[in-house]
Parts: sequence; structure tokens; C-alpha cells
Amino acid sequence: MKRREVLKNIGLGAGYVMVAPAVFNLLQSCKSEPKSDWEPVYLNAANGYALTKILDVILPKGDTPGASDLNLAQFIDSYMNEVAGDKQKEEFKSGANAFALSFKENFDKELVDGDDEDFEKAVAKYLGADNETRDAFVKRISETQDPDAPTADFDAHAGSYAYLSTVRDLGIWGWKNSEEVGENVMWYDPIPGAYIGCMPESDAGAGKAMSL
Repeated sequence: MKRREVLKNIGLGAGYVMVAPAVFNLLQSCKSEPKSDWEPVYLNAANGYALTKILDVILPKGDTPGASDLNLAQFIDSYMNEVAGDKQKEEFKSGANAFALSFKENFDKELVDGDDEDFEKAVAKYLGADNETRDAFVKRISETQDPDAPTADFDAHAGSYAYLSTVRDLGIWGWKNSEEVGENVMWYDPIPGAYIGCMPESDAGAGKAMSL
């Protein structure tokens, strides 16, 4: 099974984009002032803390807003609680717990005791793994998802890779579709003009992707 197919089957990849209209209001409801202390509604407190730290690694604040500026952790937690299907919810929570186990193994710490450097290393270990290692993770994920295959042993490292991939995909999707980024970072034209098919990319919003 190809990597994209495996990730889609466990709730990763671009499948969630199909429910964009249903989550648009939810995304915009999280655009208030960044919250340094919040209580998850779907994840437990430790996994919610880790989600915030992971997103800050993947989408750090720089010249553009970071994950915490847009409250993306709150958005993903609310999305899982209010919008996601049962299978996606189950896989996401299982992945969050797998990440907690691998974090303990890698750093001999509980999630809430982890610092920024620990989470940077954890993200790099899984999302920055070489092709061979990623392929091995996907194979393990495929084995645990195949109903016709023999029962596979739980693998916290493969689960962590799947979880971080989901968080990355949802985080980037939420970032690109937030009002702040759509209007102030991407090419935003509330009243687009005529279609010009041969316009050079450099002339189209200074090369920026258009906000939809």
C-alpha cells in the first residue's frame, strides 16, 4: 500500500479538506488572542500541552504568524471533538498516546516535563526521518490497519510518526485557511478581476499563493 493511501486510511493526508465548509466557522472562532493556558476538550491535558509544543515547532512564529498566534492547537482539539468521524477521533487519540509513550522512552520524561528542545528533537526524529525509516513506519501502520493481516504488535514509534503527520497536515491546513494568514500573508483579493491565463507567476500576487 502506498504511503498516501495508508495515511488517508488512518485519517491523515488531505482527506479532511473535504469537510472544509463544516469547519470554517470553527477555525475562525479560534482567532482570538493567543492563549498560553487552555484546557483541551478532546485530548487530555498532557496531550493538549504536547500538541501546542509540536505545532510551535512545525509552525513557529517569525515574519508570519505562528501556530500559537492562531490558536491552532485549540482548533485541532475542537475539530476532533466536534467534527471528526469516529475512526479519525480514535486514530488521533491513539496517536497522541503513542507519542506520549515514545516521548517517555526517548527523553525519560513525561510530556508535561518536556521543554522546547525536547519537542524539537521529537519532531525531527519522526518527521525528519530518512526515507527508509519512514517507509518502515508506514509498513507498521499498514499492518495494524489491515483487518486481514495477523494482529500486529503496537509500535509507539510508528504511531508517533502517524500522529505527527496528522498534526502537521491539520496545522498547515488551518494556518493557510485562517483569516489572519489569508488576508495578510497570502495574496488576498476580495474582489478578483478577470481571469488572465497567461499572466507570469511573478505578476500574480508577487508570486504568493492566492487566498481562497
